[in-house]
Amino acid sequence: MALTAREIAELVDGELRGDPESVVDGVAALDRAGPRHATFLASARYATQLADCRAGVVLVARDMADAGFGVESGPRTVIVVDKPYDAIQILLPLLYDLTPAKPWIAPTARIGHGVKLGSGVRVEDYVVLGDGVTVGEGTRVYPHVTVYSGGESGARCSIHSGARIGSDGFGYIFRNGRHEKIPHVGRCVIGDDVEIGANTTIDRGSIDDTVIGAGTRIDNLVQIGHNVRIGSLCLLMSQVGIAGSARIGNGVIIAGQAGIGGHVNIGDGARIAGQAGVFGDVPAGESWSGYPARPHRESLRATGALFKLSGMIKKLEAMLDEKATT
Repeated sequence: MALTAREIAELVDGELRGDPESVVDGVAALDRAGPRHATFLASARYATQLADCRAGVVLVARDMADAGFGVESGPRTVIVVDKPYDAIQILLPLLYDLTPAKPWIAPTARIGHGVKLGSGVRVEDYVVLGDGVTVGEGTRVYPHVTVYSGGESGARCSIHSGARIGSDGFGYIFRNGRHEKIPHVGRCVIGDDVEIGANTTIDRGSIDDTVIGAGTRIDNLVQIGHNVRIGSLCLLMSQVGIAGSARIGNGVIIAGQAGIGGHVNIGDGARIAGQAGVFGDVPAGESWSGYPARPHRESLRATGALFKLSGMIKKLEAMLDEKATT
């Protein structure tokens, strides 16, 4: 489908500046967009690319348009909007065929006894669904996913390639001179509208269940331990690791490579910065960073003091050398 600038401005409730008949039929990044592409500028860090941009239509954040940022000397057609990301989200389904894939069960999939599949489910090549697995309506299970026995997925979920759902957690007791495995008899329960990234692993519970709340998005290469409970509408970025029995509230954001210790509680709406190491409870609504993690401002002060320490040591050594030679 192709859209004119005038049509786009009406769709996104934007202010049109330039040629209303400019036509686009795709979306591309600022630095590679051509005359038939729409693109957007939402951050000032990319404003220098605007002058050379060849896009047919550029969606620009209102504050940057009002401040200049090369809008007048840049592309011939600009649409000023309050939220460029939201505007692009409106355009993408119109410019591209994003119709959900048709229901299907690949002939190479392996479906266990007692599996329940809701309407509209798509199970792709080499998926393994163990005995008693439940997959909610409209869910798509991508190639090479394994869901162990007893696993449950809600409606409209996406489970991407290579994910492993419901494997045993890492639980052992040292007894009789060896590490004896703790039997895992809990389930892995995934709520509605959850997306699970490629090669992510989510353990089943030992006695309790591992639970992922509705609307949560999990990136690739995330590890979630046994008995963990994650609330609704959370975001977990790549390479996050969550140890067993941690409790994550609703709306929590955990950035890449952060590690969450076992039995830790993270309150609703908390934010954990990338590579943070969380060993204690995090109150609701707070932002924590660093290793060990602490409130973000405190972490910044500690890091700043550490950087200053090297210079202080050099000055002290120079003073000692001077004293030793006098």
